[in-house]
Amino acid sequence: MTEKKTLKRFASVFLASSLIVGALAGCSSSEGTKTEGGSSSSSESSDVIKIGANLELSGAVASYGSSIANGAELAIEEINAAGGIDGKQIELVKVDNKSENAEATNAAIKLATQDKVTAMIAPATSGNAIATAQIANQYKIPTVTASGTAPNVTENEDGSINDYVFRTCFIDPFQGIVAANFASNELSAKNVAIYADNASDYAKGLAASFKEQIEANGGTVVAEEAYVADDTDFKSTLTRIKSANPNFIFIPGYYEEVGLIVKQARELGIDAPLMGADGWDSPTLVELAGAEALNNTFITNHYSSQDPEETIQGFVEAFNEKFSESPNAFHALGYDTVYYIKDAIERAGSTDGEAIQKALAETENLSLITGTFSVDEKHNPVKSATVLEYVDGNQKFNSKVNP
Repeated sequence: MTEKKTLKRFASVFLASSLIVGALAGCSSSEGTKTEGGSSSSSESSDVIKIGANLELSGAVASYGSSIANGAELAIEEINAAGGIDGKQIELVKVDNKSENAEATNAAIKLATQDKVTAMIAPATSGNAIATAQIANQYKIPTVTASGTAPNVTENEDGSINDYVFRTCFIDPFQGIVAANFASNELSAKNVAIYADNASDYAKGLAASFKEQIEANGGTVVAEEAYVADDTDFKSTLTRIKSANPNFIFIPGYYEEVGLIVKQARELGIDAPLMGADGWDSPTLVELAGAEALNNTFITNHYSSQDPEETIQGFVEAFNEKFSESPNAFHALGYDTVYYIKDAIERAGSTDGEAIQKALAETENLSLITGTFSVDEKHNPVKSATVLEYVDGNQKFNSKVNP
């Protein structure tokens, strides 16, 4: 889903992290340790395949990272019970990046140099995932983000590809297009407003793709406003939006702010349909906004637990049995990420990083819980999106949209 806040202090963090990496690389001469520019073969003879999980287990977006971890744990439990990967059991090595870029970088270094993982589940948010890309490339450790939806997680600004970084989620431009088409075709939206976090690449990317598509559909953007992450009072901006009289408002952002925005919008008498993307997907959203305020709101997401497809319902039942709750999209993406890595290791016939990387890039028609996908040249899965509606605080399956 997504990058959280901005890559603040990234330059200084990256410099510091580079020094750490250099120091660790200089000490990594013992047998079985991953060295700079190469990967160890020690895992070839081990009875265990270590998969690192660099996730937001505490901090601002702990809901995302914890959900991905639970989904991954269920997948690993199933795989190990069925004999593992080529007879080897999977061990999940979790590190809490505390929802911070610097901690995400340090966690990646630890997983690469100390834990010597075969592959990594990258952070949930795009910003944190981007902060780990250099480590993945340097140590040739295949890394998959479950929910980092910003295009520049896998593709750099100069067009180069982060060779060892992949994802199981679709990217933001696709979500923005799906939202705009849903607004035009299903809600007859003509005069729309956009209210986005201007410090978030995730929100800005969604806003840009939504605006382009809604205008292509014949709609008009009558108001375009911005907020800043960690804001709590949105009423003055919402009042300006209300005065523009939109019949639809697109609010790409994260649940922490969005919950308050929805609550305050309804308090101001804004009854137009509101829509966002996967960043809304957290139980905390309902707590912040209130169930009634969320009526007539919609999101694009990666899957729905109410999708009647047999494999999805099997996953929902298994997850509910283990965790006593219905799985959200982040649970499903964490689950799928492990199976994506498993499939690549099996096709590679090896735990060598370069072989797994090649298999990940060559993935075709892989059927998982959040959809069947093939991987494109930018390491993005080409897959469907789901539209959900909130009804009395619960997500209801609306429709599935193919790419």
